[in-house]
Amino acid sequence: MQQIISPARAIDGVITLPGDKSISHRYGMLGAIAEGTTTISNYLTGADCQSTLACMEALGATVEQRDGKVIIHGGALREPAAQLDAGNSGSTIRMLSGILAAQPFTSQIGGDESLSRRPMQRIITPLEQMGASIDARDGKFPPLTIHGRELHGIDYTLPVASAQVKSCVLLAGLFAKGDTIVREHIRTRDHTEIALSEFGADIEVDRRVITLREGAHLTGRELYVPGDLSSAAFFMVAALLMPEANLVIHGVGLNPTRSALLDFLISMGASIKVLDLQQTAGEVVGDLRIRASKIQGGEITGALTAALIDEIPALAVLGAASEQGLTVRDASELRVKETDRIATIESNFRSMGVEIQTAPDGFHVPGHQKFHAAEIDPQGDHRIAMAFAIAALAAKGPCIIQGSEAADVSFPEFFSTLRQIAK
Repeated sequence: MQQIISPARAIDGVITLPGDKSISHRYGMLGAIAEGTTTISNYLTGADCQSTLACMEALGATVEQRDGKVIIHGGALREPAAQLDAGNSGSTIRMLSGILAAQPFTSQIGGDESLSRRPMQRIITPLEQMGASIDARDGKFPPLTIHGRELHGIDYTLPVASAQVKSCVLLAGLFAKGDTIVREHIRTRDHTEIALSEFGADIEVDRRVITLREGAHLTGRELYVPGDLSSAAFFMVAALLMPEANLVIHGVGLNPTRSALLDFLISMGASIKVLDLQQTAGEVVGDLRIRASKIQGGEITGALTAALIDEIPALAVLGAASEQGLTVRDASELRVKETDRIATIESNFRSMGVEIQTAPDGFHVPGHQKFHAAEIDPQGDHRIAMAFAIAALAAKGPCIIQGSEAADVSFPEFFSTLRQIAK
């Protein structure tokens, strides 16, 4: 499938975004292992989060989707009849593996061709330290065969900043004997810690040390998923690229471990106001107003890279149009996402006549560049498809986004929402 994106001059309107991808995954998994019924409003309809629900159904949870809500009747899991399919979702396979490692049965979990190339050693190592038994292709690639075992808690320091690895260990710790402790050098998104507390786990967070007490008893909840800030990033960048913009994004999740995006954009000169702050199930939610701005440029390194890893494709587009450009370092994690995102950003920038210098762990995009009409190949990566659709709005002619259905992984309504506000 392809989408043709024509240049725009203004971004204007009020939009509400689908539910946060990270939170949806976590609520879906915890609802399936909690006692009783969990009702989730604004659960993300994207393919990745649907993969999580399908896996939980295959493991014995009853999942209903009606009236815009997901209703999960949870409890003890059972052995699946076939290999679990995580699709394209690294979040699903990495986090669910923690739950599967402690079950009284053997299970297999795999995914599509892209997921099958993504390394899983970083979850296998701590799970094996907890007593798990896991077989993987070539020792590190999906599909994984997980032989359920009795686990014990560990004190684990994350070697790299990863909310998915942290979450995998904590979810395994729900079933382990003894406390489970995870230590972070760099703070990562804390949706798992918040969700565990909401479902009834005894969890303590002291700076970058998370302690999950033994014997958690989870009970079903009624929950609302805030709008996805990572999805909002594309529309914020679109507004900041335009000479005219007045955009309001309603009900966005503004978790402090994710708000680095707003701080960074404001540091670049973006006019962004946060309105009507509220809290739901431990998560901060608010409205964002974005107006046209003169963007200076910036640098993303160290802890900031870890905090903005999902937003870097969109920020790269903004950097090319900024006054001083954008430099990204310490981002080797981009090489093992749905695609090698550094390579796919480079190839599509070059298609649009945009200069970029890449390195093993990042890139530099000079500023003051113009986007030319081009045919974009996202190589099946949802964030690349959406980032370059935004770039196309500022191009000198219409652009063709090939394989545009890649966006369905996280944002099936992306292109219709974009057309709603592009003038």
